[in-house]
Amino acid sequence: MKPRVLAILGATGTIGVNTLDVVTRHPGRFDVFALTGATQVERMLEQCRAHRPRFAVMSDPAAATALRERVAAEKLAVAVLDGADALTEVATAPEVDIVMAAIVGAAGLPATLAAARAGKRILLANKETLVVSGQLFMDAVAASGAELLPIDSEHNAIFQALPRDFGGDFQQAGVKALWLTASGGPFRTLPAEAIAAATPAQAVAHPNWVMGRKISVDSASLMNKGLEVIEARWLFNARPEQIKVVVHPQSIVHSMVEYADGSVIAQMGTPDMRTPIAYALGFPERIDAGVPALELLGRQLTFEAPDTARFPCLQLAFDALAAGGNAAAVLNAANEVAVARFLDEAVPFNAIAASIAHALDALAGGPAATLDDLLEADRQARRVAGAWLETCA
Repeated sequence: MKPRVLAILGATGTIGVNTLDVVTRHPGRFDVFALTGATQVERMLEQCRAHRPRFAVMSDPAAATALRERVAAEKLAVAVLDGADALTEVATAPEVDIVMAAIVGAAGLPATLAAARAGKRILLANKETLVVSGQLFMDAVAASGAELLPIDSEHNAIFQALPRDFGGDFQQAGVKALWLTASGGPFRTLPAEAIAAATPAQAVAHPNWVMGRKISVDSASLMNKGLEVIEARWLFNARPEQIKVVVHPQSIVHSMVEYADGSVIAQMGTPDMRTPIAYALGFPERIDAGVPALELLGRQLTFEAPDTARFPCLQLAFDALAAGGNAAAVLNAANEVAVARFLDEAVPFNAIAASIAHALDALAGGPAATLDDLLEADRQARRVAGAWLETCA
């Protein structure tokens, strides 16, 4: 069997590392064409040694220079590129079959959109692509014939629980609702006052999943689930009222599909991102992910309603989805700015939701027809949220 040629955008992050772990378990099945990162030179160098990609891209020019010197010193046959244009170049290269889109934040949007327009199989781990540019991105997928497979454990679970031939028509498929499960994060049982006083160290200590710092904070605020609600709307052509959120602290049920006949089909498994990664890499086959078997004996599974009073970010995401236009792009950008300030210990945890609400009030309602419209909304939201956060620092 001819190897599938793979470009991993965001190779040095958690998803990228797990993707390479799965790839290593299947010698000869995948050919790593390109790896991209931001500033982690040592990790990228290790990955270049192990996987010998033809290209390594660092979005940070200084990091690219450092990597280029190290690669040359070790005589590795890897071309080192830098900048946003290089990300797009490797994502759309004719040799590439599969693009793992795992760059955190809006920075991953242009290259992922370019890969969609080039008709690639896209393994989508970058939430912001659909949150910011949902209609634009899905139109590009449809126009080019690209194949879109979700990597988020929740959306991957829904993808597995839907009929194989599901084309976005809920009535035809007998689908009543999509249920996204949320762990509730590290602050699930805390009172509002304790959540407001939470530290970055507390926010990134996720009880079940190993994730990057930004997504861990999003999980703590439930913004991660809010972003997933917006993603689900575009991935599955769902109306907002057809998307439900339930808190499931054990993270065993990854999400569910409710059918018109009363059936609820759930995808379950050990909380390990290698499962959805392996499912998408091998699709339609199932391949070994290196994940331990799920042990259910002696386990209890519980479900709770989310509390949007203590976790207002979830409601803000539903509000942005209902508003349409540029609102989701504003929501996402304001959140990225606020989370970064919080991780720098410059603002309190409750400033995240407050700054997002301020940015939505100021900017929601603008155009969202083109990528330039969306990137402008992103820039404006960062400016407005940043200025607001300065007042509470």
